[in-house]
Amino acid sequence: MPILQTKLHISLAALAATAALLAAPAFAADFYSGKSVDLLIGAPPAGGYDIYARALARHLGQNIPGKPNIIPKNMPGAASGRAAGFLSTLAPKDGTVIAAIMPGAVMGPLLDEKAEVLFDPTKVQYLGTANNGTRVCVARKDAKVKSFDDVLREKAIFGGVSANDSTRDYGYMHKHTSGALYDVIAGYNGTNDIGLAMERGEVDGACGWDWASFKSQRPDWLRDHKVNVLLQVALEPNEELTRMGVPHVWNYVKREETRKVVELIIGQQVFQRSYIAPPGVAPEQLAVLRKAFDDTMKDPQYLAEAEKLRIDVSPLPGAQVQAIVQKLHATPKDIVEKARAAIRP
Repeated sequence: MPILQTKLHISLAALAATAALLAAPAFAADFYSGKSVDLLIGAPPAGGYDIYARALARHLGQNIPGKPNIIPKNMPGAASGRAAGFLSTLAPKDGTVIAAIMPGAVMGPLLDEKAEVLFDPTKVQYLGTANNGTRVCVARKDAKVKSFDDVLREKAIFGGVSANDSTRDYGYMHKHTSGALYDVIAGYNGTNDIGLAMERGEVDGACGWDWASFKSQRPDWLRDHKVNVLLQVALEPNEELTRMGVPHVWNYVKREETRKVVELIIGQQVFQRSYIAPPGVAPEQLAVLRKAFDDTMKDPQYLAEAEKLRIDVSPLPGAQVQAIVQKLHATPKDIVEKARAAIRP
């Protein structure tokens, strides 16, 4: 092709790309003006995921051109799989429905071979995650287990929710990788329900409770010394918990092969609170929603409310979350099989 013609093609392509970028905000403003966006919350009311999602809902619309109303709607079930499945199959693919999901929904199709696959975590489009978190094991102050070392010696009863929920999966993970002796009683309706069961004396404690959620849901437990925080679980130690003297999970995982298994399971915490759009949303629409999410995470009014609610904000952008999910789902099969065994009863 002649050089002049080549340059002309390049110039036209560049102009087209620039025009698309300039047109996207105007299109979005026209599209969203006077509309509302449903935010499906894949968790029950009053729990940590609900608190985070409703805080986001109060600010996200102000950062979307056209300023649509964001309407939060709880759709719990299958550790957020129900909400993600509805989003992927039945919801409009025009950017008017998004969802807040737990990391267990993303990891479930990988780690639970018997799970009903309600959606493909590698196909949905990630807007971002509000925080990457640390999870903890906690026990009532009056329980026999006062430390994680006690958990390795004493029988106890710990509460859990369901398969693909961290309270159940992490409960079994610690039993199989560290030798915890507690029994996991599953079937509770979220961490708020587990907290009530602890107050009634039905269970001694729980594992897999998100630290940010715990502080937001039960600030009086920490203030009034009603619980012992037994263990912190994350790829890297949490500074606050370390200052409190809470031991890290790696203290109790001795074998290198076991460590790889635990790393896969807890790797999901990097995208602790993901917000997703359906497969098939147009690229320009996805770009608008991702930018609005990123802008909200820096919005002074949102950050001020987050501080009042005692929720941590340590976001990752959507493209980065998308890449992490793809990488986790490409984990070698032998490690996946061992991780599956670790979270089973």
